[in-house]
Amino acid sequence: MSLHTVYLSLGSNLGHRRRNIRRAIERIGELIGTVVRQSALFETEPWGFRSDHRFVNAAVCCTTHLTPRQLLEATQQIERELGRTQKSAGGVYHDRLIDIDILLYDDITVSEPDLHIPHPLMHERPFVMVPLQEILPPSE
Repeated sequence: MSLHTVYLSLGSNLGHRRRNIRRAIERIGELIGTVVRQSALFETEPWGFRSDHRFVNAAVCCTTHLTPRQLLEATQQIERELGRTQKSAGGVYHDRLIDIDILLYDDITVSEPDLHIPHPLMHERPFVMVPLQEILPPSE
């Protein structure tokens, strides 16, 4: 069984935002694998929709034995456990208790209807890239 390196983006703009992020990271460690690095928590404006609620965002790097599909299922399970009931679809975004996106999985590319790795919009989103750059290993 191979060990894979994955990078995840986390965001919350409802409820106890920082607690939501911390709890999601705990569950990532329990359901997905060892959290190797985690970024600071960043407060950001909503992206792609209007809201009075600012986000707290973070990124984590973890190692996992899960396949990309199993990883997606695990992140969605964590979102449900933490109270997320509605997923964004078709470019329509909403306030949310927690959002977990798969950014990178080793150096592979996955293109399926409900799973895209690397995350196709991550480079357009500073709230993803700033935390991610904080935890990426230095390039040589």
